[in-house]
Amino acid sequence: MDSLLLLLLDSRSPAGAHGHSGGMEAAVIAGFVRDERDVQQFCAGRLAATGAVAAGFAAAAARAWREDADAVAWRALDDEYTARTPSEAARASSRALGRGLLRLLRATVPGVDPSPAWSFIERPGPHQPLVLGAACAIAGGTPTDAARAAALGTCTVPGSAAVRLLGLDPYAVHRVLAGLASRIDSVADAAATPRDPADLPAGSAPALELMADVHVTREGRLFAS
Repeated sequence: MDSLLLLLLDSRSPAGAHGHSGGMEAAVIAGFVRDERDVQQFCAGRLAATGAVAAGFAAAAARAWREDADAVAWRALDDEYTARTPSEAARASSRALGRGLLRLLRATVPGVDPSPAWSFIERPGPHQPLVLGAACAIAGGTPTDAARAAALGTCTVPGSAAVRLLGLDPYAVHRVLAGLASRIDSVADAAATPRDPADLPAGSAPALELMADVHVTREGRLFAS
């Protein structure tokens, strides 16, 4: 894998993911997650639902970038992803993360600016999976690479947040994530299959969506989402 692609996907990059918990903070506050076993169940559930969706759209975006898709195609992807994210707070978080990753892409790959076809989503900004897919393609990655990066992120973001929120052993949490590796690959491989935007994965996690809208109004929260 190209070093530039690894750099763009590095969890330590200043793309803003460190400020989000992927719903983990809300789940901890609600008492649904208390230990490593709960982290495993939370991440596995998120992977099967929103993880498959993110993976499918990241792969589609990577393919769209490679094929020099026009504004109509990008708008279709953006609209379809929005339709699969009923929570207003979750949509805002996705676009905030997309803007952060877009800024990182521009800083990391000088001279490469997103296609003018993206102008219609410059504000409020493209969804994170779309930018992730394009970034992977720009750095030489495949649609499957993009799908795996997206699926992995749906587990590592809440996993990392759980360490901070609950004071868990980071090695134990990493072991939990490693135990999900084969499942992450399976979800990503299935989601990366070429298909029309309307036929991309559409799994949902209603509890996460509801908690996201409640969490954004909570005072003193550690994470934005």
